[in-house]
This record gives sequence, C-alpha cells and structure tokens, in this order.
Amino acid sequence: MADERAREGREDVTVVVLAGGGSTRFGTDKLAADLGGVTVLDHLLGGLPAHWPVVLVGPRRDTVRSDAVWVREDPPGGGPLAGVATGAEAVHTALMAVVAGDMPHAAAAVPRLLTALDEARPEVAAAVAVDDDAHVNPLLAVYRVAAVREALPASAHDGPAKRLLRLPHTEVRVAGTPGRDVDTPDDLERLRRDG
Repeated sequence: MADERAREGREDVTVVVLAGGGSTRFGTDKLAADLGGVTVLDHLLGGLPAHWPVVLVGPRRDTVRSDAVWVREDPPGGGPLAGVATGAEAVHTALMAVVAGDMPHAAAAVPRLLTALDEARPEVAAAVAVDDDAHVNPLLAVYRVAAVREALPASAHDGPAKRLLRLPHTEVRVAGTPGRDVDTPDDLERLRRDG
C-alpha cells in the first residue's frame, strides 16, 4: 500500500534513465531490442507513471515518452557516473530515481525505493536496490538530488558508478525481473521467458 502511495500524486521525483552506452556485450543496440512487441527502453519507460518527469541521458531516439527531456554528457561516452551527473543537472525536483535503460522491468521497483527513502532518517541520501545475487546496484536507486550534486566530482567522466554508494544509503531487496538488466542476448531471452 505504501508503494502505491509512493507512485500516486508525487511531484517531488524525476526519473533519470541512462540510455547511452555501447552495448558491446550484446552486439547490437540492446535498448532497441524487442521485448514483448516493444523495445527494451520503451518497456521501462511505459512502466513509469506518466506524470513523473523523465530525463533520458544518451543519444536522442524515438520513445513512448515524447515528453522526456534528452541530455548528453560532455564529452559523450563518459560512462554511467557521468550520465548520472548530467542527468542530475537537468532535474528540478528534490528526488531523482536513477534507472539503467537496459532494465526493462525496473519501473516496478521505483515506488518501493521511494518508500524506503521516505522512511529513512534525513541524513540517508539514497535507497539502493540489491538484486537476487546480492549485488548493490547504484543504477537502480532513488537519490536526494542535492546530496548527489554535492558528492560528485568536478569531472565524473569514466568514474565508477559505485562511487554513488559512498553516500549514506539504505539497501532495498529487489527480487526477480525488476532487478535484472540486459547485457547479453541470453539475458534478454531469460527476461522474455520469465517476464
């Protein structure tokens, strides 16, 4: 019930979707790969509440969210931490949910992360997902925007995304498909089968 309240009527959250990257292990553009008749990226975007603002970091493409703001790190190809930094600059809300664009079912986890951050002490700056393999994922998390802006280095280019875990955070178990990404064609096949 609290997760549903986290979804409805909130005006304090923007979703930053990392939609760049080279898809080197996948072999082709994994965000454009078909999953249930839509692209991997559109599967994610379609699961987000329509009234939440979305910032997409990466090269512009057509998506189901024509209202999304597109930004690009400078120089392009700086990695996920640079993407988060660039996305944070475009956010005008107190909170931002960061989601990797190759996590098609991750929208289901965002309300739970929001609830966890709402219930945390004020000094906690983030609620971060932990997947079935016990990996803490800074690219599926909700952050206090001011804390992220303050913590990021002057140049986040090629910095490790795990740097975000230096922020005081709470960890939230995200089981099953919402915590899984698409790195390889086998990953996509598993999501087609299990999703």
